[in-house]
Amino acid sequence: MTSIAPTTQIVQSDAPATKAKRNEADRVLIFDTTLRDGEQSPGAAMTLEDKLKVAALLDEMGVDIIEAGFPISSTGDFEAVCEIGKIVKNAVVCGLSRSSFADIDRAGQAVKFAKRPRIHTFISTSPVHRKWKLQMDAEQVIEAVGASVARARNYTDNVEWSAEDATRTERDVLLRCCEIAIKRGATTLNIPDTVGYSVPEEYYELIKMLRETVPGGDKVVWSTHCHNDLGMAVANSLAGVRAGARQIECTINGR
Repeated sequence: MTSIAPTTQIVQSDAPATKAKRNEADRVLIFDTTLRDGEQSPGAAMTLEDKLKVAALLDEMGVDIIEAGFPISSTGDFEAVCEIGKIVKNAVVCGLSRSSFADIDRAGQAVKFAKRPRIHTFISTSPVHRKWKLQMDAEQVIEAVGASVARARNYTDNVEWSAEDATRTERDVLLRCCEIAIKRGATTLNIPDTVGYSVPEEYYELIKMLRETVPGGDKVVWSTHCHNDLGMAVANSLAGVRAGARQIECTINGR
């Protein structure tokens, strides 16, 4: 997983009159998942007290979105998301969920305490994941994308959707998944390199293609989520930003 220090905007060289107007659109949001994905690193498990301390520090540092946990995965994660939502003053507090309604409902219950809540729902889209992980065909996955995003919108208008293993997904399937996610109300679309498979040139082209091709793609925030299996997570994330992504998912301790 990408490990990047918080930095929230791209340097502009425009004249002052246009600089302020463009800065907001060019601002890169930092989505920190230390408390969820980062905790999967060996030796990185945290107690509730630890998580509250880390969340407070992330908020103080100016992180834009804190992924506080995966509420349905355990009672501990559910409690952590609830309690983090109560103490965070500025950042969006996010709970992760799979596409099942039970997951989404649990996430919705957890983030309700946050000043600025988000639900982040995902489903695998690649052929290998569809066959061996989900036992679903492409049409079933596309249907699940729409249903899950619509369900999450019952709890918050800040909904992020992710295509797990996006970089190994057929382009036509990925395009259709992204289109239905936007139609159902997702405001952030995340394109993960889940198995650290991609290289910067390929990842750049993927983000660029999606932004330019998906209907409504100019109205949402595109996000990177790059794993470091081949040491390419930072390079891939920056390539995604160069292609127009405006959210980087990363951790303090790497992943």
